[in-house]
Amino acid sequence: MPTISMFYGMLIQMYWDDHAPPHFHAIYGDHQATIDIRGLMR
Repeated sequence: MPTISMFYGMLIQMYWDDHAPPHFHAIYGDHQATIDIRGLMR
């Protein structure tokens, strides 16, 4: 998965044709989160 941003040891990754809903992945050490983009556009 391509990294689109990296700061303070956190990676933000997004793949353009990944499964729905539109989302990105945040990775920090052993921790991972999947963030739904639709909820951020309000």
